[in-house]
This record gives sequence, structure tokens and C-alpha cells, in this order.
Amino acid sequence: MSQPADLSRRRFLGWTGGAGAAVLLAACSAPSSSSDAKDKVAKSSKDVDKIGFDYPFTFLPVYAGVTKFAKARAKEVGVDLTQTSDNGRPDVQASNLDTLIAQKVPAIVSFPMVFEALETQAAAARSAGLIWVTYGGTLKNQSASITFSFEEGGRLLGEDAATWAKENLGGKGKIAFLVDDTIQLGRERTKGMMDAFTKAAPDMEVVGREQAIDPDTGLSKIKAILAKHPDLNMVLGITDGAAFGGYKALVEAGRAESDAKTYVGGQDGDLGSLELIKKGTFYRASAALQLRDIGNAVIDVPLAVADGKSDADASADVPIALVKQGDSLLDEIISQYA
Repeated sequence: MSQPADLSRRRFLGWTGGAGAAVLLAACSAPSSSSDAKDKVAKSSKDVDKIGFDYPFTFLPVYAGVTKFAKARAKEVGVDLTQTSDNGRPDVQASNLDTLIAQKVPAIVSFPMVFEALETQAAAARSAGLIWVTYGGTLKNQSASITFSFEEGGRLLGEDAATWAKENLGGKGKIAFLVDDTIQLGRERTKGMMDAFTKAAPDMEVVGREQAIDPDTGLSKIKAILAKHPDLNMVLGITDGAAFGGYKALVEAGRAESDAKTYVGGQDGDLGSLELIKKGTFYRASAALQLRDIGNAVIDVPLAVADGKSDADASADVPIALVKQGDSLLDEIISQYA
């Protein structure tokens, strides 16, 4: 399963599904859920025979891994899992959610592209007696949420990168951050990553702070930075997808894959990035998620709500861990993609 050094452009584009940056819609004001919404929710997990999983960022490699485990868990507990196809578009996401609500799917797990806009759908779902679980953040109108220690993941990556910079660059060099300012997950990861790094390595020069969550955007953003700063030493990404794009930009610019003065790191634990870490390239670390834990949560959290647990008790905050070459957890997470 090792990643070839000359990973082709065709396979690279296959990772992204050709997706570009999503065009965000203006946020809609949302009504509050009805006062008796909780009374209408399924009385036990036995009443939940179907769960709708709405994940718009299907171009992120982590999606396939999470979905694999969600399907396995659903089969184990006797629940049908239905998935939306939002094509990375907020308007399509809203329409697909409206359909799930109209079909009265007992429970919906949704990763909002525009959190404020989906308050409308969340409120409508709960008013209809359905369970709404927010994935990747929180909404006012929700039954529970699934989060991933967002700021902690960023902090772990930022601290590791700062330690590496002090040990290998004397704490002086150039770094670019690939960030996300559009959703809660992205903002918290960005804050954790940048605050931890700049505090621990204050003499490093920040030469870029660019919005990027996918490989294509990461590639183009770092190429632009390299045109001005060919001596760029470090790239830290809000996702492994974005960081992988930064890695490719450096390699295409002539940087040796094992360059001792270069560090790239990301967050999520995408397969391609993990394989580069295992191989010993300058892609050195990932704040990685356990795909099995997240996939299980997609099923277990709405069932916990159905069994009467409160938002606080039913919600899951999935732990995240920094993985580097030689870590046993690195091999464990890679095996989850098999």
C-alpha cells in the first residue's frame, strides 16, 4: 500500500473528484424548533430503522473510510444507512436534507457546509419529530453532535512542527499555513495550529495564510507562495488533503522527498498522507482521526438520542492523535482503509 514517489496527476485528481472550492450561500435566519419537538422524537433506538448521512465533502479521502465503518456499524445494529450526494454545493445539500425530512427519515446526521443556513433544516427536522445530529460542529437546533477535538488536533500538529523547526532549522525559516475560516471545525483547527506554532517558534517567518481544504487548492496556493518564497521550509494544513497539495507543490518545484529541511503536516489522517509519513518523506505528521470511532458515532449517537439521552450525554467528541513515522497507531489507521 505504499505511495509511489511519482504519484500521477490522474490519481491526484482522483482524490479530489475534480471538485473545486464550494460556493457558499448567504446564511438564512432559522426559526427555533417547536417546544414539543423532543416529545415527538423516536421513543427508543428500536424506532430508528434508517439514518441519513449527509457529508458534502466527498472529495476528502477521509470520507470513504468513515463511510465504510458507518455502514458496518449500521449493518451490525440492523439500521439502513442512506447517503446524500451534495456535490460540494450548499444549495444541493439543503435540497437533499429537505428530501430526507419530507421522507421522515427517523434520524439525520449532517455535516453543514454553511452552519447558519442549515439551522432551518435542523429546526424543521426536529419539529417533524426527527433526530438531528450535527457532524463537525454544533447548531442551536440539534439533538446531539459529533465533534473531533478540533482545536486539540491543531494544537498537536502546531506543537510538533514548532519542535521540529527548533531542532532542524534553529527556529528560523519560513512557514505557510493552509487554513479554513468558513466553518467551526476549520476555525478551531486553524486557531489551535497557528497559535501553538507561533507561540513555540516565534522567530519563524509566516509567509502565507491561505484558505484551502482540498489537494487541488493546496497545490495552487503553495505554488503561488513558492514563486515568491522558493526557500519555503514548512507547510501546515487544516486537512491532510490541503497539506498533500502543498507537498506536491514542493516536489514539483524540485524539492527532494526526503529533504531534511522541509516539514509538511496535516489533519484528518488521509491514507495518501499517512503512507507518505510511513515512507519517510518530508510529509512528517498528521493529527489523525480513528475512522472506526467516527463511523461508529454516525450510527451510535442518533441511537443514543432515541434511547432518551440528552444532547450532552449522547454527543461524541472523538479523540485525535498525532501520528509520525514509526508509530504503531500509524499502521493501525492505515489498516482501517483496507
